[in-house]
Amino acid sequence: MRRRSFNTILLLFFLIFSQGKAQWITSPDFDEHTRKGIDHVYNLEFSQADSDFYYLTRTYPDHPAGYFFLAMVDWWKMLLDLDNTSLDDDFVDRLDVVIDKCDKILDKKPDDITALFFKGGALGFRGRLRANRGNWLRAANDGRLALPIVQKAYKIAPDNDDILLGIGIYNYYAEVIPEEYPIVKPLMLVFPSGDKQKGIEELIEASLHAKYAAVEASYFLMQLYYTFEHQYDKALGIALRLSAKFPKNVLFQRYVGRCYVSLNNADSVLATFQDILTRCDAPHPLTGYGSSARREALYYLGVYTMMKGNYDKALQYFYNCDKESRALDADGASGFMAMTNLKVGMIYDLQKKRDYAVQQYRKVLDMKNFGTSHDQAEQYLESPYKQ
Repeated sequence: MRRRSFNTILLLFFLIFSQGKAQWITSPDFDEHTRKGIDHVYNLEFSQADSDFYYLTRTYPDHPAGYFFLAMVDWWKMLLDLDNTSLDDDFVDRLDVVIDKCDKILDKKPDDITALFFKGGALGFRGRLRANRGNWLRAANDGRLALPIVQKAYKIAPDNDDILLGIGIYNYYAEVIPEEYPIVKPLMLVFPSGDKQKGIEELIEASLHAKYAAVEASYFLMQLYYTFEHQYDKALGIALRLSAKFPKNVLFQRYVGRCYVSLNNADSVLATFQDILTRCDAPHPLTGYGSSARREALYYLGVYTMMKGNYDKALQYFYNCDKESRALDADGASGFMAMTNLKVGMIYDLQKKRDYAVQQYRKVLDMKNFGTSHDQAEQYLESPYKQ
């Protein structure tokens, strides 16, 4: 989970501007379909979102908004399974259409705020994808191209709360990423310095007042509070609001559970992840309630059931979590697999099954080290785990 969070947050460094938002067509028809479509995206109702955004491309064929939001449907599909590359080409093609539409407008009107907005967003998302696939030079180039476009848009419309989303993201992560991950410092030399406190203030402002970007600003605030600021109570408050507004969004619900884990609220952890597991095991699960969500739910249910002393039930959760991991971890053991096997060994020790426990700890040492997994395995090989 930490690796996924790092990947997502690091990519923001090349994002510069997360979501281009269209508020420069005053037609109620345009506004209605844009709002409905965005809500459908956040509720992971992709076919309904496609319907609204295709309507925009048919009704406003020269405007980049519909094409951009269709790309965002693909983006949220990717967020549910970051290792799946099957949507990459279509996603880039859609972004290229957005850039082409914007360039045609900018050729005639260089200061057109709409075209600047969406071109910056399209370049940013293309950079995010390229960084996620390890193409760092092309990703950095997209960031280099996007930044002056977004800065120009902000200069033209400094009171636009939607633009504050992109500016806030940049200000925060431009300071935080080099502090957390010094390996990227050389790339920072071509970008202006950031100000994380100012970035937080800008994101709060966008979350409260932006016309279209309020949810996205809230989402990024939740991530930074959780991952970097370690202010889990603030992250939880946002996660609960997002999950309540978009009850079908498994990512928001998983953040609720993670925040409860960080706050060590055992009963709420069990309730949240049991609900996720129930949804995953439904005959017709909602979008996103698949193997990845199921594995995370099984792991935390195992951990907190173990803490309550129900070792047999905890083992069943861990066995199933290990089974999910073996299906998901095509490129090697994940942190979930390593920590699950470690926990199984710890339970075996508590059950006085020392030989089985030793086998588990040795399995963990054969996997990649995640956090303190190797240190703990070596410790419990020397001396049995005691609660």
